[in-house]
Amino acid sequence: MAVCARLCGVGPSRGCRRRQQRRGPAEAAAADSEPDTDPEEERIEAGAAALAGAGGGRSAGPSSPPRCSLLELPPELLVEIFASLPGTDLPSLAQVCTKFRRILHTDTIWRRRCREEYGVCENLRKLEITGVSCRDVYAKCINPRVKSGRFMKILPDYEHMEYRDVYTCLLHRYRHILGLWQPDIGPYGGLLNVVVDGLFIIGWMYLPPHDPHVDDPMRFKPLFRIHLMERKSATVECMYGHRGPHNGHVQVVKKDEFSTKCNQTDHHRMSGGRQEEFRTWLREEWGRTLEDIFHEHMQELILMKFIYTSQYDNCLTYRRIYLPPSHPDDLIRPGLFKGTYGSHGLEIVMLSFHGKHARGTKITGDPNIPAGQQTVEIDLRHRIHLPDIESLRDFNELSRIVLEVREQVRQEQQQEGGPEDAEGLGRQSPQPCAEPPAEQAKGPGDGGAEAAAEPPAQSGQGQPFVLPVGVSSRNEDYPRTCRMCFYGTGLIAGHGFTSPERTPGVFVLFDEDRFGFIWLELKSFSLYSRVQAAFRNADAPSPQAFEEMLKNIQSLAS
Repeated sequence: MAVCARLCGVGPSRGCRRRQQRRGPAEAAAADSEPDTDPEEERIEAGAAALAGAGGGRSAGPSSPPRCSLLELPPELLVEIFASLPGTDLPSLAQVCTKFRRILHTDTIWRRRCREEYGVCENLRKLEITGVSCRDVYAKCINPRVKSGRFMKILPDYEHMEYRDVYTCLLHRYRHILGLWQPDIGPYGGLLNVVVDGLFIIGWMYLPPHDPHVDDPMRFKPLFRIHLMERKSATVECMYGHRGPHNGHVQVVKKDEFSTKCNQTDHHRMSGGRQEEFRTWLREEWGRTLEDIFHEHMQELILMKFIYTSQYDNCLTYRRIYLPPSHPDDLIRPGLFKGTYGSHGLEIVMLSFHGKHARGTKITGDPNIPAGQQTVEIDLRHRIHLPDIESLRDFNELSRIVLEVREQVRQEQQQEGGPEDAEGLGRQSPQPCAEPPAEQAKGPGDGGAEAAAEPPAQSGQGQPFVLPVGVSSRNEDYPRTCRMCFYGTGLIAGHGFTSPERTPGVFVLFDEDRFGFIWLELKSFSLYSRVQAAFRNADAPSPQAFEEMLKNIQSLAS
């Protein structure tokens, strides 16, 4: 075996039986007579022998099993043992003796740690320009280390790089920023996923699909990346703008918080000025031009968001968020969902379960209801039984049913001595819940989305569903079958989260990946579809840590 042959030549090892068997008798006798030049190994073996002899003063008889020192194991076996240990333990192991230190220079050990701990699957020795897997992130400049051309990838000098450097100088150093984060962009928030992608650490900003296609997959764009340009030096690059990667900086502010800074903001500007920047941003954010948006209020909201978010293109602070823990008794699997919010477009909501209540917390928000607030809360103790289809078309009939349930909830909570919970949210709510803004009532309502992904309900579990006449939806392609409905509440508010007010509504469960909410006061319908993405390093270490995270983002939003 080539690896074995190379490793056996690392240094003298009297325990390498593989090498001894290949020698002749004369060579073996001569090798055994050679002195061991490593005093550390002699000291360790002498100490082990002393301990063995001091074990109760007993002498080793003929029936005693032979004792074997770790130093007597062949190098290839030590490589397998060391490669199975956590990478954080290997530096201490290298201080044991010279032999261990030499073996720990074997790159296959660190390659395995990079793969098992961080998911790195690249091969440094076979990596070519076209082999980097960073989702085709290109830089519009020429790197002197690669062939010239107009659009080339900036690549590190992989020829002289080792996996040990990748582990110690890149992955281990920046391990604290891996996972899900919420950027502090005022009321708008966001969703950042920092991952190991190939031999890079990349911060991907996840964006909802274009309104109102709630069932479409999420969009993403890179905000920054970290990699090794030199052997032991990690380089941070800002990816914002359209002029390629440029100099940036990442700083871990405190536990569960870090910040990024761009050192070359001129790369964010476009030759056509702010007007060209706005048109480009509008195509990326909304998938359309301003001329295609006829609603005046929506135009104002779009322009306001562009002006506000443009102020954060040079420096951003991120706070860690966790995915909600699941429980076998949960109504559906908790997680992230995309929801329709009228003139504000699509927003990201986190659905979590808390005993007899479920909550939807905004990860992205708007000027009326900011990110971090609760957009809906569902009382799972009070199920709403919908009438037949013809009666359901009558909005007044649905409103009567929901208001009767609300009155029942009020009476129950007054008996429990909780007047502050009279709106049916229960004492578990640390903050008022948040919902679509009151200004939505002036414009188009929230829209449903395409429901062709899968059958809306399992066989035998569904009941016919239709929106009442007068309830607005962005389109009519919402599911026509639901599993069950519950009483719920939310908040509507004016601009700047002014005059927040709790209003009753109906939570409609369509299937495992979709649910809806009918806002009675707004006569509007929101449809939510699950974010189908796998996020690593995003699970909460404990239920208490998740609850604490919710309180933190809600307090910042307030």
